[in-house]
Parts: sequence; C-alpha cells; structure tokens
Amino acid sequence: EGGALRGGPRTLLKPRQKGGTAMTEAMLTPWGEALDREHPLPEYPRPQLRRNSYLNLNGIWEYAITKTAEKPAAMQGEIVVPFSPETPLSGVGHILQPDEYLWYRRSVTLPEGFFRGGRLLLHFGAVDQWAWVYVNGLLAGTHTGGYTAFTLDITKLLREGENTLTVAVRDDTDTVPLARGKQKTKRGGIWYTPQSGIWQTVWAELVPERYIGSLLFTPELPAGRIRWQVFSAAPQGAKVSVTYQGEPVAEGGTDADGCGSAVIAPEQLHLWAPETPELYDVTVTLGADTVKSYFAMRTAGTGRDAAGHPCLLLNGQPDFHHGVLDQGYWPDGLYTAPSDEALIYDIQLMKRLGFNMLRKHIKIEPMRWYYHCDRLGMLVWQDMPSGGGRYNLLTISAPLITGIHLKDSHYRLFARTDPDGRDSFRQELEEMIRQLQNCPCIVLWVPFNEGWGQFDAKQITRLVRKLDPTRLIDHASGWHDQGVSDVRSLHVYF
Repeated sequence: EGGALRGGPRTLLKPRQKGGTAMTEAMLTPWGEALDREHPLPEYPRPQLRRNSYLNLNGIWEYAITKTAEKPAAMQGEIVVPFSPETPLSGVGHILQPDEYLWYRRSVTLPEGFFRGGRLLLHFGAVDQWAWVYVNGLLAGTHTGGYTAFTLDITKLLREGENTLTVAVRDDTDTVPLARGKQKTKRGGIWYTPQSGIWQTVWAELVPERYIGSLLFTPELPAGRIRWQVFSAAPQGAKVSVTYQGEPVAEGGTDADGCGSAVIAPEQLHLWAPETPELYDVTVTLGADTVKSYFAMRTAGTGRDAAGHPCLLLNGQPDFHHGVLDQGYWPDGLYTAPSDEALIYDIQLMKRLGFNMLRKHIKIEPMRWYYHCDRLGMLVWQDMPSGGGRYNLLTISAPLITGIHLKDSHYRLFARTDPDGRDSFRQELEEMIRQLQNCPCIVLWVPFNEGWGQFDAKQITRLVRKLDPTRLIDHASGWHDQGVSDVRSLHVYF
C-alpha cells in the first residue's frame, strides 16, 4: 500500500528560494523543470463535455496565510495555481496547518465579446478541503470535500472591466473525518505529505441561459444500443449526433427527461477494450448550446470462463485484469501532475510494461487522466478516498494476521463514530460517481480499502449500485469483507 512515487525520470535539485520561503530539497520531474509558471496545465480540463468558450485561470495568483477567517489586509507573495502550497512547483513551500487559512486572489478581465448575454460559469477541478469563493468581494459559493469538482454561476457578481476572484481555503487533513486519502499531518510509513488548496485547474466558460449541465452515455450489448441522458433545466428537444472517425453513425433526440437512444449498425459497432480503445465522437445541441463529447461501446461484468471458473468479463468475454496500485503522487506536484504529458507518460509506461489496469488508489484524478485512459486503452479500478477518525491499528490489521473479518457496523472500531462524517462520505461518494460515470475506462468501484474508515458497507454497496448499475464493485478491498461484493479482494503481504 505504500508503493513508490512514479512519474518518469527525476533530477535532484539543491534547496532553492521561491516566494520568500526556503524550500527543502525537491525532486523535479523533467516536466516540472520545463513548467511554464504563467500558463501551467493549459489544456481543456473536461474532455467529456467540451465547449468553444474557455478561459483558463491557472497561473500566478497572490496568496496569504492567516490564523483567522478574516480576509488579510495584504497578500504575502505569489503561488502558481493549480499547485498546492506544499509543492515545489507552487513556489511557496508551506504545509498548511489545521488552524490556518489559505487565501488566493487574482484579477480577471474577460476577453472582449466573452460575456455578452448568457451565464458565466466558474469551475474548480478540486480544492482541498473547504473552499469559500468570492467575486468582487461578494460570496459566490462554497464547497466541502477535497476531491470533486464544483461549479459556480457568477454572472450576477461580475462587472465591466476588471474583476477580482478571491478563494479562502481551510484544510484540516486527518484531524476531521472528511475524505483525505493518504494525506497525514505527520507523514511517515504509508502516509504522505498533506496538501491543501487548489490542486486542479480553475477555469471559466460562457454558456447560454439554457445550457447542458452534464451527459451520461450507457452502452447496451449485444443489442448495439447506446442510451444517453442530457441533464439540463429543460432537456427536451436536444439533438444528438454520433460519429466514428468522422463518419456518421447514429442520431436522435431527447424526451422530457432528457433521455434518448440509438442502435448502432453491426458493421459500425466497434467495442472498446485495452487492446482496441475505440471511441465514438458525439455532438449534442440544446437550443443555443453545443457541446462535444465521446463514449465507448463496452460492458463490465462477471461470469465463468470455458473451464467453469468465475471470472471478470469485458464485453461479455472473460478478461483478466493485471495492473498496479496507482497512487498519483508526484515529487514536484504531489497530487497535481506537472503537465498533461506527464499523465500520458505514466499510462503509456504501464501499458509498455504489459499491464492493462490501474487501480486509482485513494484519490480522484483530474478528468484529463481518465480521458487518456479512455483513448489509450487502460482499465481503471476507482477508489473512493478514505476518511473517518484516527484509525485503530488493531482493527485495520486484524484480518492480515488472524483472517477475522469484523462487522463494520461497529463504528468505534472503524473510527466512524461521527454521523456528520458518515454523511459527508456518502455525499462525496455520490459526487465522485456522478463526476466519473461517463468514463469508459472505469469498470469497478472501490468504496473502502483495508478497513480505513469503513462503515455500513452493505448499505454503501446498495447506494453505489443504485447510482451506477453498469459497473462492478469491490466493496472492501483487502479485508473486512461483508459478503456483498462482485469480487473477493485479498491483500496478501506475508
């Protein structure tokens, strides 16, 4: 579970001075060495729902760290967004403490013609853990949870000319029961340096008054049918056009619930697999709004092979998943890869080494990572980041030594006595599934790992199946199996 940092060749640099803070020795990747501080990670961050209007807000912001929730009178220096202040690439080198607040500020002048009618949406890929967003000094909205994306409509708060964005962040890491993954205030062993604040792309886009919020594609085999749902305040009447390598394949519309479907002709049916990552391109138009997306024809399930052995199925055929535990930590960016090319390098390297699966461990990646897995052909087992109180070593280690699997309704044993923490877990889990549900590469959900903050896994499994009945579930990876999973998962260390 500890694993090693990955991300390509590294160069060891001497301690350096940036942003007025002395930094410890930093292991920079080649992509980190080549970082454009003014324009980091400029790519469109959400390939599953693309529009022409796009304003990337990554780059140099001002920052300050305070001991109170009062806005600072002055900022302290510069930070490179979207790298957390704990990372070398941020230029700060400060570990945010549970009693501190991190403040971001930058001015934005919208491009000419960018804001003429319609709505302006402000998107955050992820901010760890609590975020308060202000536009021109007025609160635009808040978000709790350090791993999922959120969007704010800031139209009414904008003014002509220059606008000021301010983001306040608090991150209590492992001192509160929110999802934290492998972050720990005192790192060591299998626990890693904590990070805080904005760690995924910040961006804005212009949309019409009636716009598409999200899309969902559900393939059905062997019928060759693709079902879709367009989510909007008024989704009826959307037009959906499907192409494959530029050639028309299918088209249709949506009913009052935003639903529709089409059958793909057998000669145009191309199944997705790691060896053949076939994707269909989609254009969806709803009134004045047009978005681009994609989907794959693939299904995931369980069954038996020719010898009668239970096995995993991909597209109805036995498929052996062999992969690695991919923790997504970078020596120079921690949770944040230094470039899009770095993400691609990691995935392609695992394919060259012969693997066809990555278990995304206790972390949710930026949407571009899943897009690259989709187009390059990599199966993904997606973990939910763990949370809860301080873990009981005897509880989380008991099955490893004794083989005994405890009932996870004993909240105290599993460090889950806080009802608000349990509610937050369910909410964050639902946000994760809805955010990632359109990624063909994901074939299995992992709600809990090795008893870390595990609770009510039977009910959680029912929740996951209700949210997404198309994928497999490993409800308690490692141990403390409650007998409700699609697979039995054992972590054998000795």
